[in-house]
Amino acid sequence: MLSDGENLMLILSSPSGVGKTTLTKKIQQKYQSFKISVSHTTRLPRSNEVDGVDYHFISNERFEELIKKNDFYEHAKIFGNYYGTLKKNVDEVIKKNDILFDIDWQGTKQLSKFKNLKLIKIYLITGDKEEIKKRLINRNQNSPEEIKKRFDAFDDDIKHWNDYDYIIINKNLEVCFKQIENIISFNKKISKPSHIIL
Repeated sequence: MLSDGENLMLILSSPSGVGKTTLTKKIQQKYQSFKISVSHTTRLPRSNEVDGVDYHFISNERFEELIKKNDFYEHAKIFGNYYGTLKKNVDEVIKKNDILFDIDWQGTKQLSKFKNLKLIKIYLITGDKEEIKKRLINRNQNSPEEIKKRFDAFDDDIKHWNDYDYIIINKNLEVCFKQIENIISFNKKISKPSHIIL
């Protein structure tokens, strides 16, 4: 991993429907230093997604070729589709920018093995499990079957909160964003994050 030791690698993880993608975009809009790590995936693009911007959409065969070549820093199969972070993309971006990862707990565990990285790991959660189901339905991006899978995965996802440096309960998007801003500011000044629940 090529890093100057100063640039941050900020990981945002959460169960589906907590607001992770919205917060990721808000961070990128406010902080010009942050570039979103664009993952590769084998799932089909949604109607509002752009190849190369939201994800790099590739075939299962191509993804498995990249796995065999050890080209990913992290990869996981989630709800039947592969997701992964390509090494060469991260190595290039980290030279000049902070990087923002929108990945799950599986990817976080894999990235955490690289002890030389300045990783800041944030886990987002909602205070109300039923609120997850409402959000998944209201965003109108998934079939009823997909919504059920994502909702059912909630209990397994939250078992991994202890792998993160910070836990934020997202009851209000703007309050949650402010807490993330405080974490970014704090960690820009120190080399090792503390374990905090917000």
